[in-house]
Amino acid sequence: MHKKFFPFICICLIMTGLLGFSGCGSPSSDFSGVPIESESLSDTKDDYSVNDNVIQESDRFDLINIPEADISKYLVFERQLETEYASEFKVFYYADGYVLLSVVEDDSKFLIIPEGKDVPEDIKEEINVIRRPVKDIYLVSSAVMDMFAGLDGVDAITFSGKKEKDWCIDKAADAMREGKMLYAGKYSKPDYEMIVSGDCSLVIENTMIYHSPEVKERFEEFGIPVMVEYSNYENHPLGKVEWIKFFGALLGKDEEAQKIYEEQKHLVKEVESGKKSDKTVAYFYITSNNLIQVRKSSDHIPKMIEIAGGKYIYEDLESEDSKLMINMQIEQFYSDAKDADILIYNSSIDGGVGSLDELFAKCDLFKDFKAVKEGNVWCTSKDMYQESLSTGKMIEDLNRIINEDYENLNYLYRLF
Repeated sequence: MHKKFFPFICICLIMTGLLGFSGCGSPSSDFSGVPIESESLSDTKDDYSVNDNVIQESDRFDLINIPEADISKYLVFERQLETEYASEFKVFYYADGYVLLSVVEDDSKFLIIPEGKDVPEDIKEEINVIRRPVKDIYLVSSAVMDMFAGLDGVDAITFSGKKEKDWCIDKAADAMREGKMLYAGKYSKPDYEMIVSGDCSLVIENTMIYHSPEVKERFEEFGIPVMVEYSNYENHPLGKVEWIKFFGALLGKDEEAQKIYEEQKHLVKEVESGKKSDKTVAYFYITSNNLIQVRKSSDHIPKMIEIAGGKYIYEDLESEDSKLMINMQIEQFYSDAKDADILIYNSSIDGGVGSLDELFAKCDLFKDFKAVKEGNVWCTSKDMYQESLSTGKMIEDLNRIINEDYENLNYLYRLF
């Protein structure tokens, strides 16, 4: 009998009155023996040593309370990662270094297999398996590159959804310049031959992939797991930053991820404790078909404005289909924002505008806006979206323009 499961057989004998026994030696970690049973141990208060980890009675109840963590009879659940602001992901840790990553919105799960360990034979087909060391990733979601750079994990990425000239992350641009990272096409038109022949182990997308669902399906047909990250859907800026813990768990760099998160949290809390203002802020973008696109009120951008001491012009604007952006006619936006104290043009989609004349070329009505007349129109720099680990600095910039301190801005520039 495999020693790993001896204590549990003993308990069964105790419960039936056939044998009294407690404790056993540390087992090996293969999966060839009898599986650990998942039933509650509510009839006993003894501790049991398995893989040198003491399993309390409460651990079994934890699995009952967290059914999504109960993915294999062969894995011993240890704990769930505690998050402070993020709600779009979960991380579960098991004995021997196994980790389960869960993306809440699309209910996808990824089991991380430590080096030298086996895949549990009873894992469900829908659970994606990723082996460490994680390498040869095709990264399409540009907001994630900053997290890999912060974790010193850029070398895990072999294929990029952006070209060298489009990266604001120095480590990514350098890797492409040196040939260590290759452009493999954008999200809707990936170079399948390059990616598959390059032994890609994981594709990381953002929600844009759902505009081209056939691409996701094709990768899955090739046996390559596709991870869709939802960091941009967090309703608090620190929730977005907290995704560093998700990718830290992927790479096995949990401590580094926690440190980065705490640094950003400190910056945000410093600004949040400062003075507030009644100044109103409109954050927008003009689409190619001349619609105004704004963020819904529960998005993290309005929360950043609030933390910085301002007020987003829309207090209760929500979308019916859970989209982050809401499109409206220019006439509606004119009515809503013409008296706003500050206008901020979102450059992350089209590269932004360089002057007021360029803004007027998109829509002449802006000449009548209060913020235009008072010289309080701003544009985000392109790297604001890519540099997802600079949330604290971005909020500092917002705080400065709200308080008319225009020195040393990092991610906002004024339009003249």
